[in-house]
This record gives sequence, C-alpha cells and structure tokens, in this order.
Amino acid sequence: MSRGSGGHGLPDRYHGAGRRDVAHRQELLRVRGRSVAWVPPFVLLTAIAVADYNTTGEFRIISWIVLVPGIAAAICGVWGTAVFAVLAIAAYVTVDNAWPHQYQTGLPDFILVTAGGILATLACAVRVRGERRALHMRDVADTVRRTVLRPLPAAWGGLDHAGVYLTADTQARVGGDFYDIQPGPHGTRVLVGDVQGKGLGAVETAAVLLGTFREAGYHAPELATVAARLEARMVRHREYTTALGRRDGDRFATAVLLGFPADRTDVVDAVVFGHEPPLAVGPGGVRPLPARGGLPLGFGELASGPPGVCRVPLAADETLLLFTDGVTEARNDEGAFYRLADDVARAVAADPRAAEPARLVVLVRDGTLRHSRGHLADDTTVFAVRRTRATAGERPEGGRSPR
Repeated sequence: MSRGSGGHGLPDRYHGAGRRDVAHRQELLRVRGRSVAWVPPFVLLTAIAVADYNTTGEFRIISWIVLVPGIAAAICGVWGTAVFAVLAIAAYVTVDNAWPHQYQTGLPDFILVTAGGILATLACAVRVRGERRALHMRDVADTVRRTVLRPLPAAWGGLDHAGVYLTADTQARVGGDFYDIQPGPHGTRVLVGDVQGKGLGAVETAAVLLGTFREAGYHAPELATVAARLEARMVRHREYTTALGRRDGDRFATAVLLGFPADRTDVVDAVVFGHEPPLAVGPGGVRPLPARGGLPLGFGELASGPPGVCRVPLAADETLLLFTDGVTEARNDEGAFYRLADDVARAVAADPRAAEPARLVVLVRDGTLRHSRGHLADDTTVFAVRRTRATAGERPEGGRSPR
C-alpha cells in the first residue's frame, strides 16, 4: 500500500539484504526496539533444568532440553541458536551429574541433546539463508515498483495529489495498475489505468504505457495526440509479445487520461478508455465526470474513430477521484458491490475536508477494505488530484510559461 498527499509514499531508499539487515529482521520478538527473541528458549531451558532437579529419580525430564535449540532455531539467529545449543548441553551435563549414578540418563540422552543442538543450528542457517533470499527478491520487487509507480513530488505539476495502491495478492508488491502525473509546457496530464491480467506481463505493459505517457504527455500540444500515442503503443506492444510467441498477445488496458490546460483553471479535459469515469468530489457533493467512454487501449481499430476529448467544468475546490475496478468490484459477504459514490458523498456531507486528496484516498481505501473484509478480488488503485491555488498565469512545474 502507498499513500500520502505528496505522492504515493514509496520509500526513498532501498537497502540491500545484507547480513546485518537480515539479522535484525529475522528477530520476530521485539520490545521497544530491542530483540527479546532469546527470552522463550532461555525460559524453557531454565524451567526444564529446575523442574528436573526437583523431580524424583523415576521421572527425569532433562532430555527435554533438546527442545531449547529447536525453539531458538525458529526465532533467533544462527549464532543465538548455537549459543543455546551449547547452553543446553552444559545444562544437561550439570543437572544430570547432580543425580546419583543410578538415576543418571547417561550417554544416550547426551548424544540426543548434542545432535539436536547441531541439527537446530543447521536448520537455523537454512532458514536465515531463505530469509536473505526473500529479502533480496523483495528489494528487486520494490525497485520494479519504484520504476513503474515513480515517487511524485508534492504539488507536482500544480496538483495536490495522493495515491493508494493495494495488490490482491498479499505476497506481491506490484501489479498491473498504474498512475502518473506528467507536467509540461501545454499543461499537466494525469493517467490512471489497469492492465488486463496479472503477473510480470501486466507489469511490463504498465511500464510501456507509462513510458509513452511521460514522453507524449510532455511534448504533445493536444490531449487527443497523447491518447492516440497510447493506443498506438499498446498495439505495437501486443504485436511484439505475439511475435515472441507469448500467450498474452491479446492483452489490453483500461485507462483514464486527464489534461489540466495551462491557460485554464476552471476546466479539465478527459479521455476514457473503457474505464470507470472519475468522480468530482467537493463540498457541494459528488458527481461523475460526464466523459464519453471509449474502447480500452488496444482495441482502437474496432472503434469508428479516435476517442473524443471531453472538456468538463471543474470548481477550484473539487477533487477528481480516479480508481480501478478493484474498488467498484469489491463485494461483501452477501455479494453486494461497494457503493463508492454513496460512501464518499456521506463522508463529504459530514466533513467537507474529506474531499482533500490525502483524506479522500484513505477514505476510499478503508471503505473498500471494510466492505470486502480485506478480501480483494483484484488489484486496487485509488488516486486523487486537485489543482493547487496557483493561478493560470503561473509557470507550470516541469514546463515553460504558457504563451
């Protein structure tokens, strides 16, 4: 998940999965920043030793001390497990020798405790190695996510913005949903979309579309040109994947393309590619943007013409709420869909500040998760943008002053 009024809140630094980093992360039990993973095996070792010392000779439990390094292997590091293995052997020898000879468990249990400590240490080494590998893969996934969903500076392109991204797969960190803001000399453009399908192919397609958007969004004087280039790039990418013999050669994407003109502050231009139209949210209520819907990206050849650009009035205090079908298709236990517009309207009526981008995306995120009880059927993206208080004559970020 990502959030924040200044962008999607991705961390600025990614550390490699070094040994010290892994050693800190693998300690599951922490209190006030300090690891207490050593407490359970230490308590168990002490309890077994004390209990055995105070039992009768006919009921000896000192051999149970073999459990101590096994517990340590699950929650401590390799060196911690080795230390507990040695302590278990030492405690066994000390307690067992304190009994008369006829009650001592002797060499067989000593071998059991020693072998148990060695095996526990080896098992811990395997676990730590697997954690290190998993952390490395997470860092790779974070790098991919950072490339696709790049961090956005605060008030980027003259827009206050906030974004939330949730993957349906709790183990995944990136999917086919995408969003971005591209300022330029002809105004600021916003793109939010959802690539059909899942997996690395969907991520690749999202990256391809975002790369095209960032270039065309800056250079193209007309929003229709940006839309046409996105459609052409999607077609070319499908041809490329088909030529490779991949099974995802028929992939498509739904999207919403917005344009905030450099010379107007009271309107927004919109192109919809088979996507849910944005909602304009303000103190006065919630209304869907009356943008004409077109076919998804990749199906342009089936349309009678290029998708139309719709210019819509937009008040200064209205926020545009964009979202993918992970929100609209969220279901509760009875199978009812999440009523997004009604939920947002109630929240804004109770508190007009709920229309602020940062508050709005959190509201929709929480409402979606609450309605679906955390069981998302699809990747979920919520993105909200609103013009800053800058006037039309001011220089847009990332571009030159309009003429």
